[in-house]
Amino acid sequence: MLAEQLVGEARARRPQGMNHRERVVLGVSAALFLLVAVGLAVFLPSERHPDPLLIAALVAGHALVSRVRFEFGNGYVAPEQLTLVPLVLLTPLPFVPLLAALSAVLSVIPDVIEGHWHRDRWVGYIADGWCPVGAVIVLAALAPGPPDVDHAAVYILAFAAQVTGDLFWSVVRDRLIDGVSPRETARNWSGAIRIDAVLSPVAFFIAVEASQHPLALLSIPPLVWLLKIFSREREHRYHATLELHRAYRGTVMLLSDVVEFEDAYTAEHSRSIVELVHAVASELRIEGQDFQELEFAALLHDVGKIAIPKEILNKPSALTPEEFEVMKTHTIEGQFMLDRVGGLLGRVGAIVRSCHERWDGSGYPDNLSGENIPLAARIVFVCDAYNAMTTDRVYRSALPQEAALAELEENAGTQFDPTIVAALFRALERGEPAFSGTDEVRAVLAGATASRLRTPA
Repeated sequence: MLAEQLVGEARARRPQGMNHRERVVLGVSAALFLLVAVGLAVFLPSERHPDPLLIAALVAGHALVSRVRFEFGNGYVAPEQLTLVPLVLLTPLPFVPLLAALSAVLSVIPDVIEGHWHRDRWVGYIADGWCPVGAVIVLAALAPGPPDVDHAAVYILAFAAQVTGDLFWSVVRDRLIDGVSPRETARNWSGAIRIDAVLSPVAFFIAVEASQHPLALLSIPPLVWLLKIFSREREHRYHATLELHRAYRGTVMLLSDVVEFEDAYTAEHSRSIVELVHAVASELRIEGQDFQELEFAALLHDVGKIAIPKEILNKPSALTPEEFEVMKTHTIEGQFMLDRVGGLLGRVGAIVRSCHERWDGSGYPDNLSGENIPLAARIVFVCDAYNAMTTDRVYRSALPQEAALAELEENAGTQFDPTIVAALFRALERGEPAFSGTDEVRAVLAGATASRLRTPA
């Protein structure tokens, strides 16, 4: 669900203007790139004779290939190596970065005209123009002439320089703009590099042949046409999946609304725990799908209380042993409800079932102990206990924060996971989290903010 949600967020972002942070980061990168690219064009010597017709054909071809997009995460990958490699090997080296950037800008013009991309996002294509710079520097130093199979080792080194520069800029850009961890960027980027590694040798041998017979470049369009068919199929699958996930998130919001309708305290309690869980997850560097499951579990951990009789749920005094046995069934009822939805919520249901298991094995319903209890359930259990102690209940007043923390510390290692308790303590040292209202929680579930799904490292 997370991957498709990121694709949906990226689609929604492109028609919108850049925010201040994007403008600053991409603007600075674009300016630095142009400074370097112009410097290479002015000071780097060239051993290749410029062929205006060949240059125009490669620039136009590179622009068209850049429009064959395979979406993943918050970006996409294009089979650009099919035309970038010939551009690097056949045109004057000093001008390659500028020509590649020009191609990238040309590729987005149709999207701007059709309204799929905001007009100021072309700057991002110049900002991302660092890709060929490393390869150009390596080739200028070691193999500046026409392509030659004898220089295969140099070309491999040039490809490594291209990959390294591309990864470095991607990590910096994603970190500064979206707060994405380097590990997550590298994981997304690894999919793109596999495609580049497969296409580069094909493009290399086409470029070698084209250095003597330019018409060999006509073997590229059939490959691009085939990849375009695959990219359209992938785009349609993502569209269908996003529609399904909108309905899926609607189910989560509906369950949240039902809980609020049945018991306003339980709903407010669950929303408060979501914020505590965010703080603890940040301390433990939980991110991606694990973070999403944890967030949903925090919000829905008490959903099974819908099935508990209200005279037990709202009893203003201590429960009898028989009543407590009925109350304990709410974790099983919650899992049953979420299992019927399936998918991500099915996995969340398993967490909900274990949210009252204790570290020493004395909890319910399965008497799990230690790390046999799902990590998400251990986190929710600690945050649940802290919130319950520090809020007014129908049968007692709220405890001071110091008393609640002392209770958690005293029971760490028996009732609670000591690691989770320590993480909550560190989080609270930075201040009590601001609790979200209903509309804010609904916005999280609707996928309005990617930052909630990606905890920076």
